[in-house]
Amino acid sequence: MAEDRTLVGAAAPAVEGDGDLTDELITTSEWTDALVSRAGIPIVDVPFATVGGGYGSLAMVDRLRVAGVPTSRIAILGDSADPSATYEYLTNNSQIPRGERLRSDSGSVLDNVWGFPSYALREAWADRSLSPLWNVLVEPYLGRDYYTPKAGQVFESVERETARIGWDEMVRVGVVRMVRKRRDGGYFALHTPAEGPKRVAYRCNFVHLAVGYPGVRFLDDLQRYRDEYEDFQRVVNAYEPHSHVYEEARRRPCTVMVRGAGIVSSRVLQRLIDDRDRHGAQTRIVHLFRNYVSGPQGDSPLFRRPGGNGFAYQGFNFAKAAWGGQYRAKVEGLEGDARRRFVDSMGGTNTAPRRSWKEQIRRGMRDGFYVQEIGEVESVAPSSDGRAVVTRIINAAGDRREIDAEFIVDATGLEGNIEDHRLLADLLAHGGVGRNPKGRLDVEPSFEVRNVRSRGGRMYASGSATLGGYYAGVDSFLGLQYAALRIADDLADAGFHPRMGPGRSISQWIKWMRNTRI
Repeated sequence: MAEDRTLVGAAAPAVEGDGDLTDELITTSEWTDALVSRAGIPIVDVPFATVGGGYGSLAMVDRLRVAGVPTSRIAILGDSADPSATYEYLTNNSQIPRGERLRSDSGSVLDNVWGFPSYALREAWADRSLSPLWNVLVEPYLGRDYYTPKAGQVFESVERETARIGWDEMVRVGVVRMVRKRRDGGYFALHTPAEGPKRVAYRCNFVHLAVGYPGVRFLDDLQRYRDEYEDFQRVVNAYEPHSHVYEEARRRPCTVMVRGAGIVSSRVLQRLIDDRDRHGAQTRIVHLFRNYVSGPQGDSPLFRRPGGNGFAYQGFNFAKAAWGGQYRAKVEGLEGDARRRFVDSMGGTNTAPRRSWKEQIRRGMRDGFYVQEIGEVESVAPSSDGRAVVTRIINAAGDRREIDAEFIVDATGLEGNIEDHRLLADLLAHGGVGRNPKGRLDVEPSFEVRNVRSRGGRMYASGSATLGGYYAGVDSFLGLQYAALRIADDLADAGFHPRMGPGRSISQWIKWMRNTRI
């Protein structure tokens, strides 16, 4: 290789060799330099490391680079060199290709810390059309849904920004297995590179965790079915590759059961109905609800969202005031169960109230190709001829019935249990981290992880792993940017970099507009 990609800045490994993860390292919660060296693991010094390499890391690094932190002082430890890789994989599987729209508002511009120009303004400029701007002005009234950007627009803008800030100079592809305190202050992030040494220990003062979700989440009855019958074709998760379901349904009449009532289930339903409309598929859709929403939700007229036909409707995963209005301030002032209850009341399972989706559901119910069922699942098993999956349900009246379907699509979401993530589980066992009221990582309003400060070193976290903390909308583009802003302010207080004043902010925005490399 022409360049040694295992090094950051001018630091060199303290020890040459592949290194072994010894029992002593595994069982010791606070490492010393000598302990790591005895294991033969190379040590690389870098002041700041962000673990994850996705959009959480991008938001954080973008803010630091704009503030003037050089690339030599930052390491991005991720499983891909492309920060969009995981997100695009999930959106493609959940039927949101580049030409379809995400569930994010116009101002949540992931590639731009100033929020201007917005996605709507960029789309209006590119298409030479005022329609996106009019949409934002009157949303969600006058026959308009909330404006949301196309997935491809987000991916292309992220690619532009990563090139501008020198992402390739900072990223180290591989897997971080552990982050342990260093006895002399700071942390060791144990990294397994995709190429080069077997393991590398990054010795740093500040660590940022943006690891996303541990994986896909299956409903218990569907997971038992897959474990028992080893059938990974008929029972699938909406976040894993499952294009064969739609291909088979276009080839011949099929019954597809959909589980879940959130945004992803809406996308799956749209894909199935679009295939009927555009390709003549004869798919029959059975939508199984456990909790059926028949009307508006909420006790107060001032704190209520619409609902009906089984769905709770909300433009975004939380009320917009949760990101920067009175609800954001209220969440930051609550503690314990009071904060958990309020966050749950704003969020929960909901989907966007898009008029096209509602029309498809009404038409499907009228024409009989979309059927809703309500009940608890008692069992899931193959049919006697092995060509379908039989789901046995019991309704509120105690009546039992069986439903046959060629395929079941589980659209209930991603796994949120932090103990199912290897790195987070290790921090729970050895790092001294606690849980917030929703069972995720306990963080300060600054997003510093509580109880893991190591002398002058600090650990931060952002994204889904912090849901239930002092900010509700953490699992969103704007939430990742907000966390990055708070963390950057805290890092400035710790002396890592100077605060960014208005002069630098304006000059950096001009550079962004000109696409000038930092």
